[in-house]
This record gives sequence, C-alpha cells and structure tokens, in this order.
Amino acid sequence: MGVASYSLLLVFPAAMAYAAASDLLTMRIANSVSLVIVAAFLGVALIAGMPLQDVLLHLAVGAALLVAGMLLFNLNLVGGGDAKLLAAAALWIGYDQLLPFLLCVTIFGGVLALLLLAYRRLPAAALPLPAWAVRLHTAGGGMPYGIAIAAGALAVYPLTSWPALLAMSS
Repeated sequence: MGVASYSLLLVFPAAMAYAAASDLLTMRIANSVSLVIVAAFLGVALIAGMPLQDVLLHLAVGAALLVAGMLLFNLNLVGGGDAKLLAAAALWIGYDQLLPFLLCVTIFGGVLALLLLAYRRLPAAALPLPAWAVRLHTAGGGMPYGIAIAAGALAVYPLTSWPALLAMSS
C-alpha cells in the first residue's frame, strides 16, 4: 500500500475527530462536516475501486440511518448534527459492521452520559472552567453525543473493508 493509500485511510478518522471536538466545544456539528465525510466517502470509494453494488449498499445504510436519526431528532431525542453525523459515518462503516458500530456508539454514549453526570455533581465553584466546560457542567447543557458517534466509528473502522480495498487499489 502506497503513501497515498495510507493517507486516504486517515480522511475518515480525522473528520470524525474534528466532529467530536466541535461537538464538545460548541454543542454543534456543522453540516459541512457531514458533507465532507460524505464527499470523502464517495471520492475514496472511487479511488479504491469499490464495486458499485457495495457503494449502493453503503449509501442505503447511510440513508436508513439518516431517516432513523431524523425521526429521533423530531422527537427531540438527538440533535440534528448528531443524526447527520451518524448517517455520514455509517457510509464509511457499511452494512457488515453496522451492528458493532451501533453497539459501540450506544456503549460510548452510556459511558459519556455517566461521566457527564459525575462531572455535573462536582461543585462548579471549585473548578476554573472555560465557557464550553461551564456549559457541560450545567444540568440543561445537553450531551455532546458526537463524541460517542466518533468513538464508535473509530472503534469499528479498522474492522471495515477499507484497508484491504485500498491495498488492492495501489
């Protein structure tokens, strides 16, 4: 596998790390982040020579999670950015690793919720906090679920077909 192929393997993890950091600091995941992840998927799939049938299956998985995410968003259970990030990540994860991905996202989300609850029990006056940490400390401050989505995606990403596909393309 050449240097160019190795660098393509970093596109998705870098975008997911950026999304997680953005969600932590601002409680927002910009549409542009999800669009970059989708565009990168299409570009890397083309470069890697992913068969059309596989591309369509990945797109179907992403579309299904986008619909499910938007339903959860309409019920005020998740943020819109979280729903779009989950769908964009699912493009890269694909059908074969979808259940492990969703399980990891759920587990990381539960751990994140427990950590956030413990953090909110600490006395705020004892902590010199930047604005984003104050917001997280506030009971109604929400939860940056993009962190759990990114962690789940990064945990499962090495199990996907991308490394082998890119190795064959170089």
